[in-house]
Amino acid sequence: QVQLVESGGGSVQSGGSLRLSCAVFGYTYSNYCMAWFRQAPEKGREGVASIHSDGSTTYADSVKGRFTISQDNAKNTLYLQMNSLKPEDTAMYYCAVNNNAGLRGLYYLKNPDQMDYWGAGTSVTISS
Repeated sequence: QVQLVESGGGSVQSGGSLRLSCAVFGYTYSNYCMAWFRQAPEKGREGVASIHSDGSTTYADSVKGRFTISQDNAKNTLYLQMNSLKPEDTAMYYCAVNNNAGLRGLYYLKNPDQMDYWGAGTSVTISS
């Protein structure tokens, strides 16, 4: 069983930055994919960024050049550094993991139902 706990959300003005963290408790296999998703009110869940166990990363076009996903294996923590934030980035942000990721990150960003475990989310609000 894997438990994910997000933190770091908040309210900032447009152009500001936030860093989200996702603490991972439990065992993750050697071939995993971890990702950040977001869901705005009355919208579907959107894949934001993913990182594979081999270190490869994938980003949604809407956040490329502004967001950076990273992980600290020693701390069992996943991060999402978000810069140049826009009002349209306002959403609940979730981290998730697929614990036997045979496919590349883009597949999981587009198919959130393939993720095995999810955190409860952290709220991000960007004001104009």
